[in-house]
Amino acid sequence: MKPTTGRNVVVVGTQWGDEGKGKLVDWLTESAQGVVRFQGGHNAGHTLVINGVKTALHLIPSGIMRPGVTCYIGNGVVLSPAKLLEEIEGLEKAGVKVRDRLRVSEACPLILPIHAVLDVAREAARESGGSEKIGTTGRGIGPAYEDKIARRALRAQDLKHPERFAEKLRELIRLYNFVLTGLLGSATLPFNDTLKPYLNNGELQFEPIYAEAMQQAEQIKPMLADVSRELNEAHAHGANLLFEGAQGTLLDVDHGTYPFVTSSNTVAGNAAAGSGVGPGMLHYVLGITKAYCTRVGGGPFPTELDWETPGTPGYHMSTVGAEKGVTTGRSRRCGWFDAALLKRSAQVNGLSGLCITKLDVLDGLSELQLCTGYQLDGEHIDILPLSAEDIARCQPVYETMPGWSDSTVGVTRYDALPINARLYLQRIEHVTGVPVHVISTSPDRDHTIMVRHPFLA
Repeated sequence: MKPTTGRNVVVVGTQWGDEGKGKLVDWLTESAQGVVRFQGGHNAGHTLVINGVKTALHLIPSGIMRPGVTCYIGNGVVLSPAKLLEEIEGLEKAGVKVRDRLRVSEACPLILPIHAVLDVAREAARESGGSEKIGTTGRGIGPAYEDKIARRALRAQDLKHPERFAEKLRELIRLYNFVLTGLLGSATLPFNDTLKPYLNNGELQFEPIYAEAMQQAEQIKPMLADVSRELNEAHAHGANLLFEGAQGTLLDVDHGTYPFVTSSNTVAGNAAAGSGVGPGMLHYVLGITKAYCTRVGGGPFPTELDWETPGTPGYHMSTVGAEKGVTTGRSRRCGWFDAALLKRSAQVNGLSGLCITKLDVLDGLSELQLCTGYQLDGEHIDILPLSAEDIARCQPVYETMPGWSDSTVGVTRYDALPINARLYLQRIEHVTGVPVHVISTSPDRDHTIMVRHPFLA
């Protein structure tokens, strides 16, 4: 008798990241047996609040907080051994079992100290040369993806072969030192104390990097796996799988506000390539979007408000929404909801439904603005342009809607929301053409309104 296959859901951010994906992945994991991270690195951050206790995750899938769920790190992720082990140890101290439930693809490119050094040096060189900084986290994500594309990356499977690892590492260090000293003037750059042990007069040193990697290898090797094979087998035996994206659609290296983007494909289609499953195994795509917009770092942001002046709507969003980056601690820029942006996200992700997060942050605002399109060079357009330069010149076209004074914090039924909150959600559905299937009314796991469950066909 042929086994019944499971149903699989992809969760992606539809703005510039920080939309609240972690909570939703954790919440949906109640219906899943496996959770898969398929792109990005430890530059992402997911915050979960369970029974009032806050947990921040950067590499390990959010499903780890559900006992018995298997978590997978797919080949599309660039993996920092140091940060992975640091995160595992932190979870274990909190009583969460990790090592026997975490499977790491042998094909993951590794992020080593050499990548963080190059990342920091490049941003410093851009700034000193008068160019605008990209706004990277300085964690080596971009350089690690560059090595992958250039076919010179050290991969997780290389940790099992010390001699092969050493040979590849020496080659990388020779290349990176040429760039650091010859092009970036690394001897004069102010590297932080975390990176200094790997450097001597601005040059990378082989021995400390190699020795540290070999120590990490002994802990990581038992978790290495053929993730593609395991996912396909789990699916064939009826497991529901949840694919967890990092960052957001407008940070996608192809479809985002280039060059102010991350270094991977953050869209739903990469769930297949970044984990080793066929596209036909992806049954539903849930787009996570805040009830307003935020962005960390540089780049265009059409609906951005003044979020630093007390008494303004932007300041309200920033303070009530606690808009600080999980990974970097940087303040997030805040602005009104942008439906034209969401149309672009719906197009490139093939969204099945929306989850609106942080609706409660808008409580108390007497009036809301909803961006439905832009004016660009005298013409009206209703979808986000492809060019960052064009986006920067867009003037948002707003609809004014009444706000609400009643609290939505912790509401778990749609009909219990204030009427103006429901009208706001319905207008988002109408303008974007994507139904709202889930609503989050606080960071807590249980404060969620379910209109239609993604795991139900």
